[in-house]
Amino acid sequence: MLATDKIRADFPIFKRQINGHPLIYLDNAATSQKPQVVINALVDFYQNHNANVHRGIHTLGDEATQLYQAARANLARFIGASDPNEIVFVRNTTEAINLVAFSWGLAHLKPDDEIIVTELEHHSNLLPWQRLCRQTGAKLLHLPLDNNGDLAFSYLKSLVGQRVKLVAFSHVSNVLGTIIDIQHLARDLKHSAPHVCLLADGAQSTPHLPIHVKDLHVDFFCFSGHKMLGPMGIGVLWAKKAILETMEPFLVGGGMISQVKPDSAEWADLPDRFEAGTPNVAGAIGLSVASDYLQQHGLQNIRDHEQDLTTYALQRFVEMEKQGLVTLYGLRDPNKRAAIFTFNLTGVHAHDVAQILDRECGIAVRSGHHCNQPLMEKLDVPATVRASFYLYNTRDEIDALINGLHLVRKVFKLT
Repeated sequence: MLATDKIRADFPIFKRQINGHPLIYLDNAATSQKPQVVINALVDFYQNHNANVHRGIHTLGDEATQLYQAARANLARFIGASDPNEIVFVRNTTEAINLVAFSWGLAHLKPDDEIIVTELEHHSNLLPWQRLCRQTGAKLLHLPLDNNGDLAFSYLKSLVGQRVKLVAFSHVSNVLGTIIDIQHLARDLKHSAPHVCLLADGAQSTPHLPIHVKDLHVDFFCFSGHKMLGPMGIGVLWAKKAILETMEPFLVGGGMISQVKPDSAEWADLPDRFEAGTPNVAGAIGLSVASDYLQQHGLQNIRDHEQDLTTYALQRFVEMEKQGLVTLYGLRDPNKRAAIFTFNLTGVHAHDVAQILDRECGIAVRSGHHCNQPLMEKLDVPATVRASFYLYNTRDEIDALINGLHLVRKVFKLT
């Protein structure tokens, strides 16, 4: 098991107090906190190596380029990619999905082709496909959830036909915490429809689960650095090299060309053709250091720790649910869900719950629609509260959350 006390000591933000209370940070599905080693890596780059990459024939330029490329190679190893040139640095998962929609989608979709998404999707894995369908005349199909909050896999076979060109899905739901069995999904699809490409949104899985993209049998995989202890503004798109080589650039400009003439241009080799302009060099370095930190503690150990928290939190929430005090959404099996808990406190709006927890307890949770309004509509609620846990969270913090919810009820004179 993880030594949580030692881990927490690595994160300077946990020295803070919020409204007179020690910070209890339970908004990790939105963004994670940063260990000192990541902060140090950012400072070191700007203090000692700051220069643009691929452009200067001088010491700082060479150092910056070496650090940037080393980060790319390290992140390829982190997700089990065979070639660092399959790693494209982007700002975040949102940009990665938009890149695929533009660079791959416009070239491969035509009228009456079909894309399948699921009812679990974050807006970032829905809106790009909506727009692509408007641009190309393709159709967007939706794989529904079952009554437990899992995907209705049995329905998938009825959706997949010769016109389906892409299936895009979240590896882990940012609302319900559902972990999608990618191997199951990919195996069924590749057997019945080998022409279909698969895109996995790994924003909520890469920070918490061991990832080996080759074993997942997907064609595109993307994730964000800030959810896995890294800096904001950096993320990764991984795609099979054979696919990337067929794709046009998403952005054009400096750094992504091999030759430019007044009326034409030739693109650079992979992955540079997809990284126009000055990249986030410090962010890539910081993300690489974050991946090292996670590997130091072990992704399976992190998963085991979070399963323990999930099991305990389920017990506490179910106790409240049996009393009619909360409505908890999603699967009840800790083996099939991540440490993400979305709920409503009976008789209190989600925003009020979050505000009072922050003000009275120093507890940070998320409230709202969590960038998934269609799912909120399916659940027939305007908003929910979401508590999400990570490697530095503890059972004591779960107890504090439950006690905080009882306090919210007292504030609203519900007890």
